[in-house]
Amino acid sequence: MAGGVTALRHQASLPDYSADGENMKSIPVLASPGRSHSSAVNAALAGFCTVVICGCADVKITDYQRPDTPVKSSWTSNATSPVSAKETIAPDWWKEFRDPYLDELVSRAIAGNFDIKVLAARIQVANAQLGEARAGALPVFDVGGGASFDKTTTGQKLGKQFNLAAQVNWDIDVWGKVEKGVQAQSAEFRATEADWRAGYLNLVSTVSTTYFQILQLDEQIDEQERTLAKNQEILGIYDSMYKNGLLPNTQVLQQRAEINRLRNDMLELRRSRALADNALSTLMGIPAGDFKVPRGHLQQRVKLPPVPGGIPSVILERRPDIVAAEFRVLEAHNLVGQAKLAQLPSISLTGRGGTSSFALTDLLRSFTFGLLPSINFPGLDPNVRARVVTSEAQIKVAEQQYRKTVVDAFEEVENALVNLDAHKKQGIELRQQVDHLGVVSRQIEVQLKEGVVSQLELFETQRSLLTAQLALLANHQQVLSDTVTLYKALGGGWPVVNVANASQ
Repeated sequence: MAGGVTALRHQASLPDYSADGENMKSIPVLASPGRSHSSAVNAALAGFCTVVICGCADVKITDYQRPDTPVKSSWTSNATSPVSAKETIAPDWWKEFRDPYLDELVSRAIAGNFDIKVLAARIQVANAQLGEARAGALPVFDVGGGASFDKTTTGQKLGKQFNLAAQVNWDIDVWGKVEKGVQAQSAEFRATEADWRAGYLNLVSTVSTTYFQILQLDEQIDEQERTLAKNQEILGIYDSMYKNGLLPNTQVLQQRAEINRLRNDMLELRRSRALADNALSTLMGIPAGDFKVPRGHLQQRVKLPPVPGGIPSVILERRPDIVAAEFRVLEAHNLVGQAKLAQLPSISLTGRGGTSSFALTDLLRSFTFGLLPSINFPGLDPNVRARVVTSEAQIKVAEQQYRKTVVDAFEEVENALVNLDAHKKQGIELRQQVDHLGVVSRQIEVQLKEGVVSQLELFETQRSLLTAQLALLANHQQVLSDTVTLYKALGGGWPVVNVANASQ
């Protein structure tokens, strides 16, 4: 190092800097040969003091470690034998519902959704910022030329002068400060990729549940139409009985009010169906009102996929939002390292070259060259040290945000498992209720033919059956949505991501 400094001493004539001057932060490597003895001593003392100050700064860089979080070894609602993450969720998990039309909707949404396109654009921005960070370690080259023309009013000839100059400035990344900035931006780039995956997973989940809701509404509308028709028949019987003095007018009015309620419910179902179509259109990037899902039946189109038991909690490492949160912890860790390294002296080399001439043809005949090495001691700048304190505070925010994301993920999985288990059990009870009411309805029909019961009793039984069938339909849609929510909560089949710097 001493030999290199000695060589630089004779290559450039360095400006004079006093120990307490305005430019004390940018002190030359060594004094020029023509500097006075006292000036050299002052510069040496200033350099010594600055080195001492920098030496007191904390510049220790620690290896990144994942923040500690609460550990969960199993799920309370799914305690069967564990399975591997690969066996749990397929990357195209929505195909497990075995509905080609759903597959088509998902493909169109992935291609046309604007939220996904925004997230993809942010990845491009982060990638460009990564290139910008890497450019910080490269030399900066400037070149320029000019000309001046002068003429007085005394009749003298036109005066001309031409010049050409170039300069190269290189801040040498001795301590790896720029590299730390590159690592920080690389972590942010990976975080934006995870954000895109989280948006992708959220989009597919929302498309699926909205589609299920639309099909459920279609079946509800069909059931509501049948219920309304039955109640119209009941009203006809009531009217006939009232005219024959067998029924009070109040019961007829009650039946008319029931029909009003059913019609109002029908209008609400159709309104909800139209809004769901609009929501699905927006998810696919289509103007609302320009797309409508063909009418269908949920229980006929969509099959319930099996959910493996014993899902391991380690599968949460696949969740994109958790991955993104940890990459931002890594980014904050690298920014702390960059802020600490920024306290150390930095060395820069500046090379200048140029030529000037009164005639354009003589411009390239002679050149002037110069080299100016310099060393900067930023440890004297209070802003640099304040930046270290700020970065250390920001990493605590990122760590707590990561822990919150993990704990929230545990709750989402637990809730999805609890809901799925409860709704499946409720589905069993509702299925039995429908079966029992179906038997009763068939027996009432037989008794009606034998004259044992009235038509009114049959209508009441069928109305109860329709109500139970609607409840079973809603339960089926809920189980499908719970399954989607579970797949989403478990990471949606994305691969496990190792969060670390490239060198680690």
